[in-house]
Amino acid sequence: MKILVCISNVPDTTSKINFKDNNTQFDTTAVQFVINPNDEFGLTRAMWFKEKSGASIDVISVGDASVEASLRKALAIGADAAIRIDTIPKDGFSVATEIAAVIKDKNYDLIIAGRESIDYNGGMVPGILAHLLGYEFINKCTALEVEGSTVKAEREIEGGKEVLSSSLPLVIGGQKGLVEEKDLKIPNMRGIMTARSKPLEVITPQGTAELSTDVTFDKPETKSDITMIPADQLDLLINHLHNDAKVI
Repeated sequence: MKILVCISNVPDTTSKINFKDNNTQFDTTAVQFVINPNDEFGLTRAMWFKEKSGASIDVISVGDASVEASLRKALAIGADAAIRIDTIPKDGFSVATEIAAVIKDKNYDLIIAGRESIDYNGGMVPGILAHLLGYEFINKCTALEVEGSTVKAEREIEGGKEVLSSSLPLVIGGQKGLVEEKDLKIPNMRGIMTARSKPLEVITPQGTAELSTDVTFDKPETKSDITMIPADQLDLLINHLHNDAKVI
């Protein structure tokens, strides 16, 4: 089985986020980037298939040279080869289109993407990619088993979970549940050394025009001060709720 895992390079959640150019551009200064968590769950699940049935794993990312650190980490974890499409990602459509153009003739059986990246939370790439390739698609996937060309998957739905059967080739939008956090792979020294000799191919983009553009960014509003009211002063509480919060 040939597996492709889509990797998005995202800011670490502990990084302090700022914007520049009149709040129209994300400021990457001093920001630590990591593999998107939803993609990391998918990569770990792909490794399970490799260890179980000898599947081959490629990883792909759209971005400049700065994303190569995440691709090398994926290679150190156990992926066999990496592809970088050399362009700055603009929107979900352009990213999916660039990936589809590169892999359309590579005959992957299973494409694993995160259901969304934790920076822009667009959630568009796996669905658009499945459409462009003509593959089956399962989003919000929390469990995945493959036997031959038959797939059994589980996904989150409103109020519960849904169990599905499908066939390969397939694109999934994965998330936590494909594996648990405790099962995430950490590169060891041997993996890190081996990753240096694994192929990382840089592809010239076809130049897909973006269909949406960022107009401006705004940080969340600063939370107002908290007023502590003693438990025995109910009249004061009611007064605040009525006159200040205006909820009663």
